[in-house]
Amino acid sequence: MDPQNTGAKMLLSHAKTLRLHTGNLVNRSRLKKKCPCSPSEELQDCIKATLSDWFSTTKPPSEDLPDTVDCSIPQATDAITPEEREELKVSAKLFLCESGESSIRDAVELACQTLSVSQLDSVIIAPPGPLEGDNQTLAHLQPAWEELEALVRSQRIAAIGTSDLDKDLLEQLYNWAQVKPSSNQVNLASCCVMPPDLTAFAKEFDIQLLTHNDPKELMSAATFQEAVQEGTHDLKIADWRLEWVLRYSIIVKSRGIIKAKGYLVSAKKASP
Repeated sequence: MDPQNTGAKMLLSHAKTLRLHTGNLVNRSRLKKKCPCSPSEELQDCIKATLSDWFSTTKPPSEDLPDTVDCSIPQATDAITPEEREELKVSAKLFLCESGESSIRDAVELACQTLSVSQLDSVIIAPPGPLEGDNQTLAHLQPAWEELEALVRSQRIAAIGTSDLDKDLLEQLYNWAQVKPSSNQVNLASCCVMPPDLTAFAKEFDIQLLTHNDPKELMSAATFQEAVQEGTHDLKIADWRLEWVLRYSIIVKSRGIIKAKGYLVSAKKASP
């Protein structure tokens, strides 16, 4: 094993938290050659490629081993300069793989830090939910929404939105929330046409309806573990539990083109 692999393995063996940033996928040639069939496959490819690159460039640490390991490629970051901030819209969708309001705050803070911005223009939440059936309830959504509202009040987020809510649940959330949802994503795999009652409600209360093709579960525990194994050259490393995934896009407002997009991922080491 070469020294770089030794250093990376030492860091991962000691760490309790793994943070991964894919960098700008628009520029990463290794990933541009492939055309992933789904968001899940894209994320899996990104995790493998980022870990592999990080593994090959990480040297053995000279100081104490940190509890949180940052797996990112410095030249792949998407930091925004103050001069260009006004011209850009920074949007994110946050997938919570397990419940925990602190995950929302951690994800938004890491996104702001990574992109060198003080505020995200919009964040859409995809809370962890039942995979069988659509029996989400307002009570299930409230803790996550309250955390998003706090981030709006602290000016970390300008606008917040939801994902996969039907008209009844969107109306319940709207009536209860202090900061109203500005958007709701609808998965067109489950309905080819926007439901008329949802369309009418959204129009009346100025909620933007968007479409997406994300699966209910963006990445299974087994798939994530497989991606980590492959990305770390099949080293025997402890199981990691996926906490959250934040997918961001940076759009040039005047031209409507994507300047950058990428993923931030957080995982915790599973308890023995």
